[in-house]
This record gives sequence, C-alpha cells and structure tokens, in this order.
Amino acid sequence: MSEPQVSLDNPKSLSQLSDNDFQALLLEGVSRTFALTIPQLPQKLYAAVANAYLLCRIVDTIEDEVSLSAHQKEYFCAGFIEVVKTGEHAELFAVDLAPLLSDQTIPAEHTLIHVLPRVIQITHSFEATQIEALACCVETMAAGMPIFQAQDLSAGLPTLADLDNYCYYVAGCVGEMLAKLFCHYSPEINAHHDELLKLSVSFGQGLQMTNILKDIWDDAQRGVCWLPQDIFTETGFDLKNINIQENDPAFSAGLEHLISIAQDHLHNALIYTLKIPCHEVGIRNFCLWALGMAVLTLKKIKQNINFRHSDQVKITRKSVKTTILATRIAGRSNTLLSLLFNLTSRELKTPDWHYSLPSSKAI
Repeated sequence: MSEPQVSLDNPKSLSQLSDNDFQALLLEGVSRTFALTIPQLPQKLYAAVANAYLLCRIVDTIEDEVSLSAHQKEYFCAGFIEVVKTGEHAELFAVDLAPLLSDQTIPAEHTLIHVLPRVIQITHSFEATQIEALACCVETMAAGMPIFQAQDLSAGLPTLADLDNYCYYVAGCVGEMLAKLFCHYSPEINAHHDELLKLSVSFGQGLQMTNILKDIWDDAQRGVCWLPQDIFTETGFDLKNINIQENDPAFSAGLEHLISIAQDHLHNALIYTLKIPCHEVGIRNFCLWALGMAVLTLKKIKQNINFRHSDQVKITRKSVKTTILATRIAGRSNTLLSLLFNLTSRELKTPDWHYSLPSSKAI
C-alpha cells in the first residue's frame, strides 16, 4: 500500500517528513511571510527559528479562538507554557484543545494543534540555551496577551504606553528571543548582546505597529481597536467615534503621528541589522526583508491615509521582489543600506514629533 499524500489536510501524513520539511510545510500554511524569510537563515539557526515561530503561532491560535472564553484562554496559555518548558504532556494538551477550535480558525492552525506534540519534540531537541530562549518568549507572550484580551478594546487603548506593552507581549519578546538565538549562534554577534536586546524590542514593535495600522478597519469590524487614545486626544479625536464611513482630519493626524513612531522603531531595526556582520548574509536578509516590507507598507498607509480596508495598503508582489532585489544589492554595505532606508522612509516622519523608544525587559 502506498503512503498517503503529504498534506496539511492530513496531519498523519506529515509523519513521513523530516523535521525541517515538517516545519517548512507548517510555516507555509500559517504564514507566507515567515515561510519566505526564515529559510534565508543559516542552517544552524533555521530549525530553532522555524520552531519558535510555530510555538508563537500556537499562542496566537489560542488567543484568537472565538469559541474560547477568557478563562479558557488563560487556562490553555498557562498550560502551554508548562508544555514548552518541560516538553511533557504535549499530547494531552493537544487532545484537550483541538476539539474546541472553531471553523473560524484556519485549517492550517487546526493541523498545527493536532501535530503539536511533534513541534514540542523538536523544541526539546535543541541546545539548552536555545530551549531557554524559546520558552522565555512563549512564557512572556502567553502570560501577557490574556491581559489585553480581557479588556474592552472597542475604543482603543488608553495610552501609548499601553500600546508599547501590548507590542512587547506579541512582538518585542519575539525580537528578544531572536537576538538571543543570533548571539548563541555567533560569538561575533554576541559581542553586541546587550545593545541587540534593547534594539530587538523596538524592531518587533515597528513590525507590530505596521500590522496594527494596516489592519485598523479589519479590526474595527470585529469591535477591536489597538490605537492609543492619548495620541488622538492631542489631535482632537475620540476613538469612541471611529467610523469607517467618515474621513476625519483629526483622526488622520493621529494616524500620521503613529506612522512616525513606527518609523522610529524601524530605524532602530536598521541599526540592529547593521550590527550583524556583513558576511552573515542570511541573517541580514531575514531582518532586511521584514524591515523593507514594513517601510513600504507604512508608505502606502501614509499615501492613502483615508484607506478603509487592509487590501488597499497591502504591498504588491512586485514590491516584495523589489525589496528582495534591493537588499541583495545593498545588503553587505552599511552605507548603502542607511541611504536606502533614509530615502525610502523620509516621508514617514511627522515634523517636531519625538518619541522615547522602550527598552528591552530581558536585561
């Protein structure tokens, strides 16, 4: 009898795959972006980073599942922290969670939960320092995200500091984890350990803020707003009045301030990347592709400030290809990369707007 065809629709068929192929197929199902960028990493980093992303995606799946109550989400997040830390009871965890997922969770994430035991098995095949970095990230994310899920987010977050905290829990801690993995991989990179950890939080926040700004109206349809009220109070707009049908100049002014803040974070992402040795082309590509796509997305938002759907500000495949080509040409030159960033992002800054960037919580 022939083996069943390998497919995400048939979780049992994935057992035929090597660990790397197994993780690659899962990545393609849950994130096209990371399925593109993670394979750029050196082989010694690829497996750990791919696994880390899948672990984070499991936390996201729990948090996004509409059928779970706030108490259930807290319960499963706490349980998953222990599974990742110890490597134990993964099968029991998957069996408990899988039947509770609704049809609103994408099929690839259903599969991810079904094959969770193998994901955890791969996690615990790494070196102790790598496992600690992954477990720390999962613990921070899984403990922090329920704090915000329990809040009424229909009228935004109260302050920019609240947005900073949210971005740390969902993205900044991932940046810290990546910095730890990069430092473990290379003594040369580890020479910049403390500075990279600080910058990594900002890197993560820049990417997360870009996603938040892109998805404003998609989130609004779900009754969710991640924008900070204090920024909009300065421009004279109350987020309780956010309305997809209206173009309010005060709301647009607040968005421009947030775009400027996101640009500050992405500038830190550039500084972070420039501290990676030029010969580490794979790591640089991994960072630069994410950075480039974020800058281009912010530009589209700024140029279409009255957009009403994320598709209107989504970058094209041509833009992605241009980003890849540009980084391949300029990727080894810090001077060219700085020039390219400044030219591409200069219109994103709001004059006379200053923002103090948050620092790492891991030091």
